[in-house]
Amino acid sequence: MSQRQVLQVFEQYQRARTQFVQTVAELATRPQNIETLQNAGVMALLRPLLLDVVPNIQQTAALALGRLANYNDDLAEAVVKGDILPQLVYSLAEQNRFYKKAAAFVLRAVGKHSPQLAQAIVDCGALDTLVICLEDFDPGVKEAASWALGYIARHNAELSQAVVDAGAIPLLVLCIQEPEIALRRIAASALSDVSKHSPELAQTVVDAGAIAHLAQMILNPDAKLKRQVLSALSQIAKHSVDLAEMVVEAEIFPVVLTCLKDSDEYVKKNAATLIREIARHTPELSQLIVNAGGVAAVIDCVGCCKGNVRLPGIMMLGYVAAHSENLAMAVIISKGVPQLAVCLSEEPEDHIKAAAAWSLGQIGRHTPEHARAVAVANVLPVLLSLYMSTESSEDLQVKTKKALKNILQKCTHLPALEPLLHDAPPNILKHIVGQFSKVLPHDSKARRLFVTSGGLKKVQEIKAEAGSLLQEYIYTINNCYPEEIVRYYSPGYSEALLERVENYQPVL
Repeated sequence: MSQRQVLQVFEQYQRARTQFVQTVAELATRPQNIETLQNAGVMALLRPLLLDVVPNIQQTAALALGRLANYNDDLAEAVVKGDILPQLVYSLAEQNRFYKKAAAFVLRAVGKHSPQLAQAIVDCGALDTLVICLEDFDPGVKEAASWALGYIARHNAELSQAVVDAGAIPLLVLCIQEPEIALRRIAASALSDVSKHSPELAQTVVDAGAIAHLAQMILNPDAKLKRQVLSALSQIAKHSVDLAEMVVEAEIFPVVLTCLKDSDEYVKKNAATLIREIARHTPELSQLIVNAGGVAAVIDCVGCCKGNVRLPGIMMLGYVAAHSENLAMAVIISKGVPQLAVCLSEEPEDHIKAAAAWSLGQIGRHTPEHARAVAVANVLPVLLSLYMSTESSEDLQVKTKKALKNILQKCTHLPALEPLLHDAPPNILKHIVGQFSKVLPHDSKARRLFVTSGGLKKVQEIKAEAGSLLQEYIYTINNCYPEEIVRYYSPGYSEALLERVENYQPVL
């Protein structure tokens, strides 16, 4: 065989390998092909091609493996069990930028599925190599490494700590200052994933100087970048008063409020989440948000959104109102109650209704004035209906019951309470009757109205246990009226009158 023929054989073999890896990489993009590829043992066939002498074949083999591992945890497990990870990590440090991106993609695809698979990546020494990739001159390599580190860190505090210990945080902070938008997005996302697990991890991100750089990007026109920036600041602020104050000191107000009007739903949601995480800590931080116009802005945002996008805003209003009478009044003045009432009535999801109920309870629990503001929005019948509905989730029933109790114990606006007398179960009824027993002795107009509206008649029909608090309240109400009036509205009184008429002997 001549030299030329030998070269032709080698060329054919190279073409065949190239065609094979390209075809597998292409087939792996379509979910319907995955099972067939897996059953054909494609993992074992791709593994030796990671060490191929032709760089293009190496890269495409890594890309194919990444696409397969990305599909489900069984295939990701196969990458781990096939001893492919050490090979990838070794090549990651040695090869060109195209291979580095493909290898980092495989690590990300494996690590995303579970803490166990992410731990396998840590155990094979990948973190140190990925951190070195964060210093690569190529932005695509940095992006791929940032993505892999974020997917490892998001699972739990231990894995996040491993990412921190590998020295990734200062380099990720440098990445969010790079000109490439895609790199900044992924680096901000990775910082968010590290920060979310504990105050200590969030403090590590803060100590690397992340807050100032993140805060500067709040008004960036790129929606996907804003999502990640707001998420990272939320994950830092949620842990403690000190961390929340550091975020506020980066002068995020009032600029963050503009994000509540963004056309991107996730930007709105993440902005509301950030404001919520700050507001929940102290009255002072809530007051700062009120002073910046944050409550009115959140109410507007809740009004123009639907579903889960509304949820953080709904909760934020509850957290603000919970702190003090004045802050709850700020929510009322900004017309927060009607908006929460709409959410309570219109939202189909129980967890959103439960959040609205909780927030309304926090607003109404302070004083009679607060309770009246909630009651006149016709919230009480809706809360009662949701509490009594067999279709409501357990959490919704708990939240509506608590909200009803909070509001009823302060509510002296009797027209709002009266309709509830007819439908409320005994455990709620005692709070309603209790409020009537507090108001009626001191208000003659209310006493008259209570009779003409049928309230007194309804109270006489209530069967209270002897010696119970409910019976005591009924006794107090009855003492507000002449005995013959109470008797007239008592059950069976008309029959007793008719009986007297029948038995009456006229004097002739």
